[in-house]
Amino acid sequence: MARMTIGDSDLRTMLGIVNAPRDPDDSEPMPRTVLAALSRLLDADGVFFLQLDVERRENPLYQEYGQIGREEPPLDVFWTHYWTTAFCSYPDRTGDLTSVIKATDFGGMTALRRTGMWMDYLQPFGVYREMVMCLPSPRLRTLRLLLVRGPGPDFSERDRGLLALLRPHLDARFREWQRGRQPAAITPRQRELLALVAAGRTNGQIARHLGISEGTVRTHLENIFERLQVTNRAAAVVRAFPHGYAADISA
Repeated sequence: MARMTIGDSDLRTMLGIVNAPRDPDDSEPMPRTVLAALSRLLDADGVFFLQLDVERRENPLYQEYGQIGREEPPLDVFWTHYWTTAFCSYPDRTGDLTSVIKATDFGGMTALRRTGMWMDYLQPFGVYREMVMCLPSPRLRTLRLLLVRGPGPDFSERDRGLLALLRPHLDARFREWQRGRQPAAITPRQRELLALVAAGRTNGQIARHLGISEGTVRTHLENIFERLQVTNRAAAVVRAFPHGYAADISA
């Protein structure tokens, strides 16, 4: 990477990205404040954080910030041209998931305008400039941060360098979100008991259902609270079942 100087304003924005608080509802993998700050830092009209599942031809994860000003064409159009568009398929073709790439790295705007991807997807969408960075992920299921612009100047080497510097921090933010979405480690018996709590059962009802005493139920709950590092039943349910619970509980 070429040597570059980071100004005070850029440095403050980057520190804001690194230290941005998590969203209260924790529903999105990348905080919206982070996507907004990236848009400002890199002068992007749109910022997208997504996962491309090439084999299924779908996006199992998708976030966007900003807008290009036009309606996005159907995703089938994108997949039709994916493998024949060098800058789109580059990470999956080469396995290079560390380079920050621009569409113009692969022949410039003249070459881009000759592609089916440009004519059928990018131009109708209003996208003229693209810069892409992958986070650590499997090939054919790549996690990508995509920044786009409409007509006008291309992304610069300064933009590429700043995004590369932020890569480990953005990956850490995503992994933190992933860990929070994983079911907590409790035993199958504790999970069964907590599913009854989530269903609104009292300690007495849980005791009768499981064939144990109410005192044993209380002991189980104390152990669950300690393991999950929570102090009440509601917090334990949220921590153990981040995606919601589903249990087949007979009367």
